[in-house]
Amino acid sequence: MLQYPQIDPIALQLGPIAIHWYGLMYLVGFALVWLLGRWRINQGKTDLTLRDLEDIIFYGVLGVVIGGRLGYVLFYKPGDYLAHPLEILYLWQGGMSFHGGLIGVLVVLFLFARKRKKTFLEIGDFIAPLIPLGLAAGRMGNFINGELWGRATTVPWGMVFPQTGDGIPRHPSQLYEMGLEGFALFALLWWFARKPRPTGQISAVFLMGYGTFRFLVEFTREPDYFLGLLAGGLSMGQLLSLPMIAIGAVIFYLSAKKSTRSPRL
Repeated sequence: MLQYPQIDPIALQLGPIAIHWYGLMYLVGFALVWLLGRWRINQGKTDLTLRDLEDIIFYGVLGVVIGGRLGYVLFYKPGDYLAHPLEILYLWQGGMSFHGGLIGVLVVLFLFARKRKKTFLEIGDFIAPLIPLGLAAGRMGNFINGELWGRATTVPWGMVFPQTGDGIPRHPSQLYEMGLEGFALFALLWWFARKPRPTGQISAVFLMGYGTFRFLVEFTREPDYFLGLLAGGLSMGQLLSLPMIAIGAVIFYLSAKKSTRSPRL
């Protein structure tokens, strides 16, 4: 059994201004997206410019924040926020949804693609390999905050999180997610994107990969106390991940089929 290391969530205090590790992890995540995107541009993986990348990141931040918050409101606590709508704006109280943030980013990419007269999947194929390391940074932020802990376990690396108040060893599911949705997914996508692929397939692998890893990790993650387990004994995270896997599989199949029908020069 391991003891949670009790990391102070505040990284730096400057008078009345507190800089939290969680916020820093978001900055690290977006910085990694910029660095990896710049590398892909310099390697000729796309005809997008550095300015295009910076625009995608800027609007992507808005998509993550707005979509993540609205996703949490709609997927997890619609009744509470319907009764207290102003609390939707209370971002400092926490409450973000990855799947909502993903939808927000997809909207941003769709609008960006139209503006640049490109297809949505072309932009998605460029940005998808850049995302997982940013996700890994976010999960490290969850671990530092001691939040989103796992279910009770007897494995030797089970960790006691003081925030639970029950002294029960639990899976460090934040670290599982960092490893799978972050590092493993990054390695998979970076390997897959090293060669030219039919348009849409890199995006499809991201959707299927994230959805699968998230679905599996959710078996070790404590369900939200206000929701518990839902249909089929699955968590909300699992129910939201299933459409990702299905949509990714359809995109992969259709892009492969379209590629085989295209004339070879």
